[in-house]
Amino acid sequence: MRCPYCSNDDTQVAETRESDEGDTVRRRRRCPKCDKRFTTYERAELAMPAVVKKNGDRTAFDREKLRASMSLALRKRNVSVDLVDAAIARIEDKLFASGASEVNTPRIGELVMRELKRLDKVAYVRFASVYREFEDVDEFSRLIKEI
Repeated sequence: MRCPYCSNDDTQVAETRESDEGDTVRRRRRCPKCDKRFTTYERAELAMPAVVKKNGDRTAFDREKLRASMSLALRKRNVSVDLVDAAIARIEDKLFASGASEVNTPRIGELVMRELKRLDKVAYVRFASVYREFEDVDEFSRLIKEI
């Protein structure tokens, strides 16, 4: 693995840890050249379904886009990166297990909301308010009363 700081090709694994679900391996690495540490994640590459957007466009599933939207909802909330990674892995597992060749964005949104509800109620409300495109305060109030 190449060092992201100095581009040295020879890095050493300092620690290896498997996720609770057993589907991801987290490795802490150290570069002997610049002595910096960094983390890598190893997971099986799966053929994820294509994402069908609201306008009908199709695009490849993007794990990092999913992470970015969840991170935005979780901004300034006390939720560990490991818990977010586990939530993303569960979403990917559900999408993969569906066996579908395509998945629409509302389905992904619902999966994200379910995971955020488990992780942090405030993040769930943040995400839902944007995702469901609330028109008025009453819709927002109903969502809060649900939780």
